[in-house]
Amino acid sequence: MALSNTLEKEIRYFEKWLGIAILIGVVSGVGAVIFDYMIKYSTLLFLGSMAGYYPPKPGENHLAFTLPSNKYLLLIPPIIGGLLSGFMVFKFAPEAEGHGTDAAIEAFHYKEGVVRPRVPLIKLIASAITIGSGGSAGKEGPVAQIGGGFGSLLAQVLKLSPREKRIALAVGIGSGIGAIFKAPFGGAIFASEVLYLMDFEPEVIPPAFIASFVGYIITGYCTGWGHVFSAPPLIGTSYKLYHFPTLLSFAFLGLLNGIIGIVYVKTFYGVRKVFRTLRKVPPELKPAIGGLLTGLIGVFFPYVLGSSYGWLQMAINGNFENLPLQTLLLLPLLKILATSFSIGSGGSGGVFAPALVIGGSLGALVWHVTRSIFPGYDIPAATYVVIGMMSFFGGVGKVPIATILMVSEMTGEYELFAPSLIATALSYIITAKNTIYESQVLSRAESPAHGVSKIGLLHTLYTKLRIKDSKLLTTVKARDLMVKARAKLDYRSKVRDILELIKAYPYRMFPVVDQENTFIGVIRIEDIPLTDPKMLDMEIMLLPVRRGVTVTKNETLGDILEKMLENEVDKVIVVGEDLKLEGIITAKEILRYVMLQRVRT
Repeated sequence: MALSNTLEKEIRYFEKWLGIAILIGVVSGVGAVIFDYMIKYSTLLFLGSMAGYYPPKPGENHLAFTLPSNKYLLLIPPIIGGLLSGFMVFKFAPEAEGHGTDAAIEAFHYKEGVVRPRVPLIKLIASAITIGSGGSAGKEGPVAQIGGGFGSLLAQVLKLSPREKRIALAVGIGSGIGAIFKAPFGGAIFASEVLYLMDFEPEVIPPAFIASFVGYIITGYCTGWGHVFSAPPLIGTSYKLYHFPTLLSFAFLGLLNGIIGIVYVKTFYGVRKVFRTLRKVPPELKPAIGGLLTGLIGVFFPYVLGSSYGWLQMAINGNFENLPLQTLLLLPLLKILATSFSIGSGGSGGVFAPALVIGGSLGALVWHVTRSIFPGYDIPAATYVVIGMMSFFGGVGKVPIATILMVSEMTGEYELFAPSLIATALSYIITAKNTIYESQVLSRAESPAHGVSKIGLLHTLYTKLRIKDSKLLTTVKARDLMVKARAKLDYRSKVRDILELIKAYPYRMFPVVDQENTFIGVIRIEDIPLTDPKMLDMEIMLLPVRRGVTVTKNETLGDILEKMLENEVDKVIVVGEDLKLEGIITAKEILRYVMLQRVRT
């Protein structure tokens, strides 16, 4: 019966989200296509017509580019772009400033998944201007807000619950990114992984797969099915990737990316802090100042202007005539500065593309070093460049799994799945809590989306007790904490019999027992069809009764807290050896007991 109820619930969940996910995918795909074309025409207008700079384009083997005859002309486009984007953002939608993915993450955790409808449109236009005029930014932030914004709007129109609004927002983030980067698998996982430093949002993944696939199909039909980057095939030579010198080099690359990743995060938020302290400067003008500083770098080092994807493609191709060693040494650091000036000043754009360029150029540097140490070394540069892309953003974005998938889909280098793990893991570990997305929280237990007032408090309490008062964790037993389960349901009851109980005890969850007080499971208030008159005579056992989390009277406080945090519940059921219902322990009982013990001591 329980299995049947679970299956039925899963089917209902799929049916509910199928249509929503398809709609989100359609809008994300169309938005990604429009945004892509806007960037192309904006680049031709600002960098091309105004400055005479036509950067190389990714996805090609033979890369052509034109540098301006007068390099000082490169000062003009970023300033104009900063003025235009700054005016649009701060006049109509201030929350569209910066890198949009973080704003979407913030809306998920702290705003019940609500995004103002005008934000995606303003973000799309302002970001196209920023990138096209030479601002060092990427596409991921804008499309995350386009897809996420529509998901939020659709959820509001359908009057979905706050939890479902959050899911729709996250699904939109994944579908937008899956569409623009032609990475449907990675985009869907990104939607679930990017919300946390060390966790996932499981409910997001199924609808995100559908939406991301739909968005990818639309983008593919409109812009072609090729990968974002062209990379040489590694089939037939992949066994060389597992030789000791190569694995050692990948480990070194991961360490380097972790260190430079911390520099990226600290510099970005340090520059943003400086711009925010300029209180006498109107916010509309700050992106123009950022554009001026970016333009000054671009005058002497044009590689940093725009997305820089074409130069990254050049490194993947192994063409270092126009990317000599001294250029590769400067590119990561100057790209960090240019990105910080372009976005940290209040400009609009994403941080994913700059991170790929930084990581890819560091990968090319490590490849050069490895070749100099091991004469005759014949692993192509693309291997190091792609793994550098993966490991750098996997660390600073705290999305190691999604990034490996996305970069593999963007380049077609699926042979690098396994060897990329060592570099990405090291980068992720070294960057620790340093993340380019400051709105990320550690895990679901600490997110307001999952009841931070209870689960989050328990997480904080458990951490502090382990450090300062571990004795309580081992000496306090369940019998010391439990209270009598007055609000319990007989499995033979009808739905109508629950009404009075709910009025007397306004809980979200009730234990279910048989006539001998044997614990069967728990039922949540949202699973009881109280508003449907036809269902009032339904037996409780026909509803989805869940297993619940149980403990025995002799289990310790430490065991209880671990079970609560692992299962994300604020209530556990105390049972005897014969599964007789003994009592209930809630977060309230635990917090009250610990506070009393502290007062007494």
